[in-house]
Amino acid sequence: MSSFQFLVTVALLLLGVLPFAAHGGTAHYFDFILKETNVTRLCMTKPIMTVNDSFPGPVIRARRGDTVYVNVINQGDYGLTLHWHGVRQPRNPWSDGPEHITQCAIQPSTNFTYEINFTEEEGTLWWHAHSDWTRATVHGAIVVLPAEGKTYPFPEPDGEEVIVLGSWYQGNLNQMVNEDLKEGLSLPQSIGYLINGYPGDLIVECTMRQTYRWVVEYGRTYLIRLVTAVLDAEVFFAIAGHDLTIVAMDGAYIKPFVTPYISASPGRTMDILFTADQTPGLYYMASREHQSQDIGMTGFDHSNGTAILEYEGNYTATPVFPDNLPVYRDFKASEIFMGQIRSLASQDHPVDVPLNITTRMFIVASMNVIYCPDGCDKGHKIRSTLTNVSWLDPPVDILKAYYWNISGIYWDFPDYPPTWYNFTGDYFEQSIVVTRKGTKVKVLNFNETVELIFQGTNVLYDSMNHPIHLHGQSFYVLGSGYGNFNNETDPLNFNLVDPPKLNTYPIPKLGWVAVRFRADNPGVWFMHCHLEHHQSWGMDGVFIVLNGDTEETSMRPPPPGMPSCPSWTIPFEFIDNDRNGNSNYV
Repeated sequence: MSSFQFLVTVALLLLGVLPFAAHGGTAHYFDFILKETNVTRLCMTKPIMTVNDSFPGPVIRARRGDTVYVNVINQGDYGLTLHWHGVRQPRNPWSDGPEHITQCAIQPSTNFTYEINFTEEEGTLWWHAHSDWTRATVHGAIVVLPAEGKTYPFPEPDGEEVIVLGSWYQGNLNQMVNEDLKEGLSLPQSIGYLINGYPGDLIVECTMRQTYRWVVEYGRTYLIRLVTAVLDAEVFFAIAGHDLTIVAMDGAYIKPFVTPYISASPGRTMDILFTADQTPGLYYMASREHQSQDIGMTGFDHSNGTAILEYEGNYTATPVFPDNLPVYRDFKASEIFMGQIRSLASQDHPVDVPLNITTRMFIVASMNVIYCPDGCDKGHKIRSTLTNVSWLDPPVDILKAYYWNISGIYWDFPDYPPTWYNFTGDYFEQSIVVTRKGTKVKVLNFNETVELIFQGTNVLYDSMNHPIHLHGQSFYVLGSGYGNFNNETDPLNFNLVDPPKLNTYPIPKLGWVAVRFRADNPGVWFMHCHLEHHQSWGMDGVFIVLNGDTEETSMRPPPPGMPSCPSWTIPFEFIDNDRNGNSNYV
């Protein structure tokens, strides 16, 4: 045990917060050293933030019931945080990671140790930066094996491979984003898609060939642990000539189904079986964007990210490209894929769908505009909203404000939109189009059963899919559809038997999705669109789950060494508020 590991163990023993001892699991320790590393991709070299000099970052491996401690040492030039995507973190929002929500940034030349508890997750998850757009390069896979003595609910594979789908940007990404946000301009687009950090050899604009290769043996079955780390787009993925069997998503097992391709939103993880049963040779693995904006939107990344699946042996033929990889706007392909996802719902992996609902919310996800009287490029800026509220980062993180009872930081998130209208129509009043900023939080009692209806809109004629991610809770996806949600007829078709339990799911373009969860994890939990430009524009919200009646149902106290926050004052944006109206709009 290193000196760092010893000090962490002693500190947590003194605090009485060693969950791995209580649950009988194993403790694992990692050092994550963050610093800028020069990397060359697409014929350009630039410094990017990396973890332990690797891109993608290191894989965390553990078993269900284990606890992982990650000592994050920031040797970079700016502050940042890390998030453990899909990990429930029971009673421990202090280690969840989103900046402005549960902590301040880990500043340069400082460190912070995250505690990650794998209590019910099994399969593939991932970790990533959760501040600015740094997760473009700071991310990696998490592999959670079954608990000791347990097995997969499918035949043991002969081998496995982590596949990370990523994206590449020109220039200093965070600097460009900050400038574009200030001026109200469109945010940066990627210029290439990556597989395990490399763009492949089908990039026309660059003669440099950087291609990831995976060698397989004929007749063997492999488990692909797929991470969709793409920053700002949904993607399709396929392997030429090979069918894929999906067996898990978001760290939970599903009923296996066979498909020639996958459709994935940013943040989605999957466990995929495939058998190397084709004529030995070379086959492309390929990803490309699934573009859900209107046909007039042509300025997206049209590249194909590729890697090569190579059977053992010597082959010189050109790799085969997957002819079953859907084209950019193949909505039907995505719909067919998503429609096959069902929870395993077995004796060992049961479902627990809430039936008696205590809290219902109708959340409208929309694109809007906000006026900028101080001046910007067009006199207004594009914003994204949840129920006509565009998120405003608070001057102190929400968790700290909640735990220490700091008033004036957040107000109530509405259960319903302020105005009901034809969400998917073609005409919208000015009051619908224009929004204001606010820091809105929904407070839930412990163990409440919650139903959320997410409704997309056509405001600004800018409808598209919105992959919504919830921290601290997974939710059951009961159903989705197109058009405006009908409260009388649509619930009749809800799947209450084996709905998938996920942490990220897209609101379909011009449509809706219904989810349910039990609020049994006390703490502060972020909810946001996982398209990075929508999160930056304000399609965010927060749930606070209050403590229960016992220590075991109450949030844990803060750990030692939480990152310090700069001294803060209430900015102008927080002055113009109406507390009686539960609003801090500006």
